[in-house]
Amino acid sequence: MLTPFETVSENVFVARDARLHLNVGLVVGSERALLVDSGAGPESAQRIWDEAREVTELPIVVVNTHAHFDHTFGNARLKALGVEEFWAHPGIAAALEREDAGERKAAVAVDPSAAEGSPDAEVLVPNRLVPVSDAGTVKPTELDLGGVTASLFFLGRGHTDHDLLVGCGSVLFAGDLVEESGDPHFADSHPDEWIRTLGKITALEDLYETVIPGHGRPMRMDAVKVERATMRQAVRVTRTAMNEASTDLTKAVPILPYGPTQSRALLTRLRELAEWTWLEGYRRQPDAAGRG
Repeated sequence: MLTPFETVSENVFVARDARLHLNVGLVVGSERALLVDSGAGPESAQRIWDEAREVTELPIVVVNTHAHFDHTFGNARLKALGVEEFWAHPGIAAALEREDAGERKAAVAVDPSAAEGSPDAEVLVPNRLVPVSDAGTVKPTELDLGGVTASLFFLGRGHTDHDLLVGCGSVLFAGDLVEESGDPHFADSHPDEWIRTLGKITALEDLYETVIPGHGRPMRMDAVKVERATMRQAVRVTRTAMNEASTDLTKAVPILPYGPTQSRALLTRLRELAEWTWLEGYRRQPDAAGRG
């Protein structure tokens, strides 16, 4: 199911799990190596480990780009195999704690060894979090792998509220902020901010020539610009539908640039965010006595 790691550029490799078109990154220095994401469960992680060992015998560090099962549920097996450092955005801990039956069910459908109670199937929260400033800004983190540096940084909310990017040389691992093999997934996304975050990614085109999406083939920045433009159009059309339709918003689905599943997910998510914004504004209104 997992392809061997193939060279993307000097010291940077990628393997793909064909079941989800999922990309796993490997960056190799002279002292240690970095795996980008850990797969959907113990067996997936074992395959990742075995393929990585065909490339290097150095100690391995892991970074999780975000909390979704296909990027994190292999953590426990990798720990059992000797990995000690798991890096992520600080928001991943809360996201993993919210892990529900739906995520577990999806994981088991891809990797049966992820069934609850199976060996190494527990959800392992990363133990190394990129630092946050006093102002609440997530600080970039440089991991020295020995003559090779991997940069971990956060450009804003998008696919989730904790998407971490990994840059090395001319290659950028973008996690599910960028998709090539299918539509973006909107379930717990922040679509307006996602558009802005994609804009920040494309602004890095002088630094990064190749973008590795969470799923699909490597991309150039021009393709990321197309994804951003498509998402901007989709959000605009959806907002128009929300303003004009009082009942059945799914009537907008046929005119959205995505398939029916993610079109409905985008409609649902924008409506959820609008309701939360209204509720938060209501809570901040002064009461009858004028108190805030």
